[in-house]
Amino acid sequence: MTVSWPEARARFPVLEQHAYLNAGTFGPLARSTTEAISRLRAWEAEHGRGGRVYFEEMLATRQRVRALLAGQIRVPASNVALTESTTQGVHVVVTGLGIGPGDDVVTTDAEHFGLTGPLLAAGARLQIAKVRDARADDVFDLIRAQITPTTRLIATSAVSWIDGTIFPWRELQEASGLPVLVDGAQSVGALDVDAAAADFYTVSAQKWLCGPDATGALYVREPDALPPRLISYPSAEAYDIGAGTWEPKAGAARFDPVFTPASSLTGLEAALTDLPDGRFERARELTERCRALLADAGHEVVTEAGQATLVTFRTRGDAPAASAALYERGVVIRDLPVGGLLRASVGWWNDEGDLERLVEALEVLD
Repeated sequence: MTVSWPEARARFPVLEQHAYLNAGTFGPLARSTTEAISRLRAWEAEHGRGGRVYFEEMLATRQRVRALLAGQIRVPASNVALTESTTQGVHVVVTGLGIGPGDDVVTTDAEHFGLTGPLLAAGARLQIAKVRDARADDVFDLIRAQITPTTRLIATSAVSWIDGTIFPWRELQEASGLPVLVDGAQSVGALDVDAAAADFYTVSAQKWLCGPDATGALYVREPDALPPRLISYPSAEAYDIGAGTWEPKAGAARFDPVFTPASSLTGLEAALTDLPDGRFERARELTERCRALLADAGHEVVTEAGQATLVTFRTRGDAPAASAALYERGVVIRDLPVGGLLRASVGWWNDEGDLERLVEALEVLD
């Protein structure tokens, strides 16, 4: 869809007052998204959440949303499960693979707990590459060095949630021949993603896709090769309680671990519809501009050039206090629980005025 950037920006009411730079946590909600949710909630209140028409439309919306999410990562819809989060998608994979005590999994020290937590809970033995302070060009070698003949899985991010470094999951997969579980939370919607080669790729739709809370997806390249262990009612094609049998749905729908609320589905469908052409290029341009403005103002920018759409920099004082003070000045970013860092998430909906407000507000704090 071709629109001007001011027109695209006008979709998001929050930008009328705030320099919103926090999609790495939650993306801004478009007016069309909240209106779609409100319309359905009002209908539900008046007519009830029942009846054939209601349920048939909810199931149809599930399939439309599945296809829209698949399009965001360039994979077939039949290979996509609907989840509530990246963490839930990771659980589906870890339980399906039967990862447990004594199983070696290679990962990094720059992962979000949403990826690491399920591995730890399963009892996996983690081989952790120390990449947090490494240059982007060194990440591949540092992770590969942790791979041994007993490694069962590589679990890593597409983009580091800490500083936006792009991790070389494709190259690691090709070099090792091992299955790769990719945490795509900070990539999908921010970058032009092609996840088809991944064994498993998670999506957090509430971030850069600007969807409602607790929406997401999991791509599984070979659904028939992964036993469904974490399942729910939508996972079943048929079942017989009396006989104690069930038949999973075809494709990745068998991994659907939750019956996503109808209002969340309709809101996500609205968020994924009519996205502007050139949005990925726009976000990258603004990201580099953000880096330059912060550096020119004397801030220590941690994020390297040419990475993803997160810009992380070190504050001169207390990071949580700085983040709170910036919010009071209408600038929404995130403080990180590592190293006194602040993180700005730069999306296609932002403009240079947002970036200038960030720098100007930081000057006041200094």
